[in-house]
Amino acid sequence: MLLTLLAFAFALGVLVTFHEYGHYWVARRCGVTVLRFSVGFGKVLWQRVDRHGTQWAFSAIPLGGYVKMLDEPPQGATESVRQSAFKQKSLAQRTAIVVAGPFANLLLAALLYTVLGMMGSLEPAAVLSAAPPDTPAARAGILAGDEILAVNHSPVRSWTEARWALLDPLSQDGKVELRVRDATGTERERTLDAQAVQILPEGPDPLAQVGLALVAPQPRLGDLVAGGAAAQADLRPGDTILAIGTIEHPTVREMIDYISGHPDQTIALRILRDGVTVTTSVVPRSEAQADGSTVGRIGVMVQAERPVVQIRDGLFVSAWQGLQRTGEVSWFSLKMMGRMVFGNVSLKNISGPVTIADYAGQTARLGLQAYLSFLALISISIGILNLLPIPMLDGGHLLYYLIEAVRGRPVSARAQEVGQRTGLSLLLVLMGLAFFNDFMRLFS
Repeated sequence: MLLTLLAFAFALGVLVTFHEYGHYWVARRCGVTVLRFSVGFGKVLWQRVDRHGTQWAFSAIPLGGYVKMLDEPPQGATESVRQSAFKQKSLAQRTAIVVAGPFANLLLAALLYTVLGMMGSLEPAAVLSAAPPDTPAARAGILAGDEILAVNHSPVRSWTEARWALLDPLSQDGKVELRVRDATGTERERTLDAQAVQILPEGPDPLAQVGLALVAPQPRLGDLVAGGAAAQADLRPGDTILAIGTIEHPTVREMIDYISGHPDQTIALRILRDGVTVTTSVVPRSEAQADGSTVGRIGVMVQAERPVVQIRDGLFVSAWQGLQRTGEVSWFSLKMMGRMVFGNVSLKNISGPVTIADYAGQTARLGLQAYLSFLALISISIGILNLLPIPMLDGGHLLYYLIEAVRGRPVSARAQEVGQRTGLSLLLVLMGLAFFNDFMRLFS
């Protein structure tokens, strides 16, 4: 619980402060007087005033931060002070200051994805299990051992990338072009034609709904018993079992059951050893059980292992892919919001602080890379949410500025007041729905 709270507080503090720093940085470049920049809320623990007159403060509650600018010039102010007020700036300058906050969040996400790309990671290879009968994947001809190489003509390198590339088309119209490489190394084109799937936080896996799933972990040999059947057959630690008898890509359970059921019989094996496929055989020794039955044993520890790939890129490739990933996630988020409005995606996907805190704790326990990926995703969410044309948000101010640009004069104070009330009501409804979804997940 403590780790979850700390991970959530750190994430919210960093992301909101970064957002506010975007506003601050552009405001200073536009000559606006910034009165205060606070990291956190509540009682001030430390503060100082810089040469520009900005008070920098660290406060007791580290859940975000805020920037306070000189909005209107005070009465009797000098011309220089008057010109440094926010509302005295041009429409273009005010727009830039408002956009800078969400843009800072998107920039932070791109930087985090760049760091993740340079750090590299071991990810599951996009090798598929046999598609269940009468599923879209089975009708498309997906076979056990097929590896996804491209989704809608865009190359993918791992199951993580394949899942991301598949989610949008499967939730939109269900039609996907796949390029796969089968177990013999032959590349083939496959067309997946399915009904659009529903994406629900606690619902079934969208990919599993159409018959796509990772291949089960493959048996990998560990320590061998000296003088045992495996040792005599020249099997070695690290060998991966690709086939046993008539079973292709067996699971650990299938391998153990097959060996147990064939005592004193020669069993054909196809193994992967140091990147080379080797064909051999083994004869399990009979062992009597307490109930009088006989089972086969070969004297080896068996581990479960999925094929993995190392994904790591250089600085420039990582930076470009970081920008692309940020754009893709942003666009996907906007489309999901649009589908919620039209009822094509469940409102259950709206999450609140309880769910976010839970994910913060979970990713922090998984390690630095998982937590950085979480920060990037939430940073994008904050950026996109703030760009929505809802009064009280940055997007609401941009909406006022758009109207001002069309009319040639600012929106009236009365209209802004009505907009603020409407925006506040809408945000309260969204917040209530988010908390409702959070607690439904918590207690369900």
